[in-house]
Amino acid sequence: MSSTSTPVTDDRLTVIAIAAMAYILADILHEGLGHGVTAWLSGARHLTMSTVALQSDIGTRWISANGTLVNLLFAGIFWMFLRRPRRYSPASRYFLVLTMAANLFDGTGYFLFSGVTNFGDWAEVIKGWQPHWVWQLGLVVVGMVSYYTAMMLVAAQMRPFVGRLKGLCWTPYFTEGILAGVAGVFNPAGLFYVIASALPSTLGANCGLLALPGIMHGWTCREESLAGPVARSTAWIAAGAIASALFILVLGRGLTWSR
Repeated sequence: MSSTSTPVTDDRLTVIAIAAMAYILADILHEGLGHGVTAWLSGARHLTMSTVALQSDIGTRWISANGTLVNLLFAGIFWMFLRRPRRYSPASRYFLVLTMAANLFDGTGYFLFSGVTNFGDWAEVIKGWQPHWVWQLGLVVVGMVSYYTAMMLVAAQMRPFVGRLKGLCWTPYFTEGILAGVAGVFNPAGLFYVIASALPSTLGANCGLLALPGIMHGWTCREESLAGPVARSTAWIAAGAIASALFILVLGRGLTWSR
């Protein structure tokens, strides 16, 4: 078992674009498909969706829970896509891994975040349940166990990229944090949600990306299983730039539906 002996260089701009796309997709799945569609099907008559929150004229435990549950569902779907990695280019494979990671970390991280702070989606789910401290402690335990499991699942999929993990893990972390912060400034819910929700849920949930290079230090991979370089791709860069602009300037300001 060995990693490659030839240095592999990944194109930084393409990595940033792929990271932006992965984060945006996970955020839309959480806020839109998870919270938004559930609220609409539950009878909400007025919805405002932004990058940091879904505001609805009704609230239920299912609406609060389904953002996380949708993230975990799609993490499983992307993991299934990765079962046959050889069919993908290095860039496409990297996108699938990052998208799986974003959904896993967002989903499992929310259990821990709500358990520790008694704020956010899962604090709303357990609101009123007694004894409350037991439910809150349960969220912390579930969060710790599930987050560690998520890190191991992501590490297994990142193994073919050994030898360049710091760039492929740290670059997405800071890209996603900057994107969340900039888009959050425009949100209609106010600056509070940027500080209390957008940045903690992004920087906190994705801290696994910062830890992975250290955790995977010394890991090796068979030469034939190594992933090639993430090469410069005009298509990925253009897609990432367009998606980021729409995310910040359109979804960041909030989209409203009424009936």
